[in-house]
Amino acid sequence: MKKKWIFLLVLFLSLGMVLAACTGDKDKTSTNKGEGGSEEKPYEIKWYTIGTPQKDTDKVFEEVNKYTKEKINVTVKMTQIDWGDYDEKMNVVVQSGEVYDIGFTNSSMYVQNAQKGAYVALDELLETHGKELKQVLDPALIEGAKVNGKLYGIPSNKEVARQSVYTFNKRLADKYNFDLSTVKKLEDLEPMLKTIKENEPDITPIATFNAYLPFDYILEGDMPFAFPIEGDRDHVVNQFETDIAMESFKTMHNYYKDGYIKADAATSNENWPMDVENWFVRMGDSQPYADMLWSRSAQYEVVSVPAEEPTTFNTSVTGAIQAISVTSKNPEKVMEFLNLLNTDPYLRNLVDKGIEGVHYEKNADDKIKDLPERIERYNLPTYSLGNHFILYLYEDDPADKWDKFKEFNDQAKAAPTLGFHFDSDPVRSEIATISNVSSEFYPALATGSVDPEEYLPKFNQKLKEAGIDKVLEEIQKQFDEWKNQ
Repeated sequence: MKKKWIFLLVLFLSLGMVLAACTGDKDKTSTNKGEGGSEEKPYEIKWYTIGTPQKDTDKVFEEVNKYTKEKINVTVKMTQIDWGDYDEKMNVVVQSGEVYDIGFTNSSMYVQNAQKGAYVALDELLETHGKELKQVLDPALIEGAKVNGKLYGIPSNKEVARQSVYTFNKRLADKYNFDLSTVKKLEDLEPMLKTIKENEPDITPIATFNAYLPFDYILEGDMPFAFPIEGDRDHVVNQFETDIAMESFKTMHNYYKDGYIKADAATSNENWPMDVENWFVRMGDSQPYADMLWSRSAQYEVVSVPAEEPTTFNTSVTGAIQAISVTSKNPEKVMEFLNLLNTDPYLRNLVDKGIEGVHYEKNADDKIKDLPERIERYNLPTYSLGNHFILYLYEDDPADKWDKFKEFNDQAKAAPTLGFHFDSDPVRSEIATISNVSSEFYPALATGSVDPEEYLPKFNQKLKEAGIDKVLEEIQKQFDEWKNQ
């Protein structure tokens, strides 16, 4: 009997081990399949991005999800938040601890949320799950988007530099035979503005812009903390105490007195859309072939000359970033998606342009043109979505467009604070007071609406009283620590 029971016990244990092994093999097979074409449930990525909600978003993402499920076993739910609401609504999402995966962010919002711990540090994930992505990103983007030495978002791979330009209505420039190559600085505009004022009653000579000052700004351009682009690049200054600020504001004031600038320029919220031909010169930030794009949009020709050399600023590399939330349940899968989005031409163009044959069509040269369905039902902001260098070219795009972008990036010089992000918490109250002072004085000075010889000293005195010296000292301290890392 003992032998019989021992035999049954051994048989029972053996069957148990076989069943366990079979179950294990089944689980292992399921897990392996999960990497593509899987039986495993795909991970759904919740993505918030900026832009007016589009009617065909769900239709396009049905196609996106077929592709991403097959490739990396994820699906994506994109939610667009309109331009004017985005910052406020995303602040609520972040502060509430809502679970989401990817959020569009930029500039100060990106830095502040990274410093608060709202985003996942991506350095290691980029090495393990984003190797191809790291290879295509311009190194300046990675360096400039680091906060306290760590990367917290994936910048859109596009132009890394900023180049401010004077943009002219080409019809008027040609009509009066203006030599635009003579324009090197603000003062050089004067004879052209005079001609336009005397001969074109329906044209405002200057489409309202603020006087250009050659500085690398901390916080915003109307705040009095900046590093000179030329000269001493290692010490922060109040740019409104410099000679160039006084001279530029004086020139703008002379233009204002001569009627080249609208009388309500300092207080008006009027937008100067480019598709209304009621201006002669304006300022903006350029990129390769920008005049062609602006002319296409305006439906008349414009032409630009540089006000500065291409320079890589923190603001130019953090203008469009996809960050992974710390509330994400699977940051690894999210990075896999960002890696695919930025390196796979089919997926990148599908997300950006929509469905071929529905939203756009290709010609024999693989260039594209938009169909009415894209303009009316799926028109997303390209800059916000990812890598530009794998986007299809439009029919009228030059064949060397992306080569010129790379040349533009390679030629750009780094701004003094590229990669340095100021933590304003130690001087938060002073900055709030200074911001109020700047709001009171800066718009009138920068648009030439008041005499700078009278108002600029008052502005600087008010800044002293508001605690500017303490803020400058804190910026310099943090900058020196950053430089010495």
